[in-house]
Amino acid sequence: MVECYFFGWGSVALSDLNKRSLQLLKSLVEKYISEGQPIGSRVLSKDSALDLSPATIRNVMADLEDLGLIHSPHTSAGRVPTVSGYRLFIDSLLTVKPIRNQEVKEFRDGFGLNPDNVADIIGNASKMLSNFTHMAGVVTLPRQESVTFSHIEFLALSDRRVLVIYVTNQQEVHNQIIYTSRKFEAAELQQAANYLNSVFEGRPLSAVREALLKGLDEDHAQINLAMQEVVDMAKEAIYKEQPEEDCIISGETNLMGFSELSDMNNLKGLFDAFSQKRSVIHLLDQCLDSDGVQIYIGEESGYKVFDKCSLVTSSYSINDEVVGVLGVIGPTRMAYEKVIPFVDVTAKLLGSVLNRKSSPPS
Repeated sequence: MVECYFFGWGSVALSDLNKRSLQLLKSLVEKYISEGQPIGSRVLSKDSALDLSPATIRNVMADLEDLGLIHSPHTSAGRVPTVSGYRLFIDSLLTVKPIRNQEVKEFRDGFGLNPDNVADIIGNASKMLSNFTHMAGVVTLPRQESVTFSHIEFLALSDRRVLVIYVTNQQEVHNQIIYTSRKFEAAELQQAANYLNSVFEGRPLSAVREALLKGLDEDHAQINLAMQEVVDMAKEAIYKEQPEEDCIISGETNLMGFSELSDMNNLKGLFDAFSQKRSVIHLLDQCLDSDGVQIYIGEESGYKVFDKCSLVTSSYSINDEVVGVLGVIGPTRMAYEKVIPFVDVTAKLLGSVLNRKSSPPS
């Protein structure tokens, strides 16, 4: 069973609706998600599960419209769910479909047998979310607080170049070639490496970056000019390796296939948001402190560009600490019963893979 935590869905209470109204709303939402066209009373009257006359269906639909749960996008008799209608459906009427063991195995295999680094793992998760749902998959990179500095080494190369190698989370290797103003002796490089390792081993990489940015020579008198030059190399290498992207998005073009999102102005706004990423990251960050699956429907996101979209998210953890969020962005008319468990399972699998990656080799 997927554990879901959602936002409230307005002033409508379940007590305002009888069983007949709830059944009809459920049928209308499911048919609209499946068919993508406004649903009329004639279509619903053919649903044997409802067992209602066309006249009764029209009256119930009028009541649901008065409550703000459905509306007519055109002058036709067809109706579609509102954000409040989707919210009631998801919170109270949705039947989530469990994922088969074979599907879980396929998802696990999708991460790769031996991913090279965290960025590859995150990228694979984003692609799987996109490929399975045919929508946009998004995964935030682990927060810097969860990345720890292990050790650093410097290797002198020809032509006044130095290879800077540093390790995070005990086995994640990063390297950069730095061009220097002079040739450095191996002893100078080793001295600086020994010093940096003694000061920073086991500390969050974000704290290491901050300390290097401020300049260690102000607080540590034992750093001479030559060592400071090597420390500056470490600062340059670590900042070059700092990811410019805080999240990885895959399958954005899939959204072009949904008629409700295909308006050119709407698509331009979405692709601008995906390109700049600020609003996407801010929205995902709001899910960091929540357990289970969270869903934003339309204007619930607080960003106008996502008014026609839904975002299904779940946080993922490393060593029982929440470090990031993943999710699927698509139209409000999505198959929530399939997307919700897939997002939930992907988050758990991602955390499991990253836990193995961050564990020291035996």
